[in-house]
Amino acid sequence: MFTQLKQIARKMKTQLVALYFAARDPRTPIVTKCLIALIVGYSLSPIDLIPDVIPVLGLLDDGDDSRRRSERT
Repeated sequence: MFTQLKQIARKMKTQLVALYFAARDPRTPIVTKCLIALIVGYSLSPIDLIPDVIPVLGLLDDGDDSRRRSERT
């Protein structure tokens, strides 16, 4: 279990570094930089946009985030 967590943390670190460099590159469009800021902000935010109390929808957004993160790697 800990090895799997280490692998996930390593992948997230790599992705965060890539997002950092993409945001700092002057060739990156402003819209993309804003999108990067929103993605990083939402990922690190302790506040959930769709509360888990709402049946089905609240858990779907969390699952969708996990699915998208795993597809990018």
